[in-house]
Amino acid sequence: MFGRIWHLLVKEFIELRRDRWARFRLLVPPLAQVLVFGYAATFEVFGVSTAVLDMDHSQESRALVAEFANNPHFRIVRIASSQREAEAAIDDSSAAVAIIVHAGFAQLLRKGQPAPVQVLVDGTNSNSALIALGYVSAIVNGYSRRYQGDLLGRLNPRIAGSLATVTLDDRPWYNTSLNSRWFFVPGVIATITLVMVVNLTAFAIVREREVGTLEQLMVTPIRPFELIVGKVIPFFCVGLGLVAVITLVGTLWFQVPLRGSLLVLLLGTSLYLLSTLSLGLMISTVCKTQQQAFATNFFLVNPLFILSGFSFPISSMPPFLQWLTYANPVRYFIVIIRAVFLKGVGVAVLAPQLLALAAIGAVLTAAATLRFRKSVD
Repeated sequence: MFGRIWHLLVKEFIELRRDRWARFRLLVPPLAQVLVFGYAATFEVFGVSTAVLDMDHSQESRALVAEFANNPHFRIVRIASSQREAEAAIDDSSAAVAIIVHAGFAQLLRKGQPAPVQVLVDGTNSNSALIALGYVSAIVNGYSRRYQGDLLGRLNPRIAGSLATVTLDDRPWYNTSLNSRWFFVPGVIATITLVMVVNLTAFAIVREREVGTLEQLMVTPIRPFELIVGKVIPFFCVGLGLVAVITLVGTLWFQVPLRGSLLVLLLGTSLYLLSTLSLGLMISTVCKTQQQAFATNFFLVNPLFILSGFSFPISSMPPFLQWLTYANPVRYFIVIIRAVFLKGVGVAVLAPQLLALAAIGAVLTAAATLRFRKSVD
């Protein structure tokens, strides 16, 4: 048995060595995706195009406008002269935010009364709008606290010196600078591995069936189980190599720390590859052509990505979809890989995720093996 599997392994690696296009697909696209995600994927918003309308023209209003001009999250693109012009900047998308300071702003502040500032936000991109509103609120609240402190200090220095205040002492753990790349790059390992490994497994076997070589293999003494093992092991090795390359890029290029054990990462990756390879094998048993495999792969991989928690919080999903995520291997591997990279935790902490991956991999492997045997017969 082992001799037949060995010869099949040699055959697969020889085919991979001869196929230059396959080697290109295995290396260049994943690296390009890591770089794109590393630089483009972020929760932070910088340079929000902003229109400003100052109808008060006071020292206080100019100081508030300067707060936005000196903040890297905002980029003032228009100084409006009327309410209509500020609204037009939002309508024609030349500005995403409009800050409007009405007349009487400074007078209200000097009287100690609330001085409202109007903010218009382009809500077509709700995520960016919410983030921009959060930045606006932080700037205005900070300006208000400083102005109140200065005003109270001028009116009654004794009370100002003894005034009790509550300060926030924030201490982020594991990612002290809240760098979005440290969050996204480990997750990219899971998503790219999913796409590449499922594609490799599904298309390779479907291609064998499409050109007729699968039937030629089945008339040889090799058994279906041996054929599955001989097909899966090369892709397993390719998946490990892919994870190793992306890990090197993430740690060396993007400076994402790898605080955990490489053995824990290897264990989690192996169980994850077992699940994804079995999923690709299931696709190969259902599809007869590469076009069908491509469509089925697209139909399955996209929901797995969306329901993984990679960029969309699972807790925000409807309860029905939250239950579906428990059958998604990507969900568990993303938790494992982020915990190994950023927290440095071990098997004891990640045992639930590892056991879940092992269970999903075992079920998918058994189902794929039975389905493959039936489809060949």
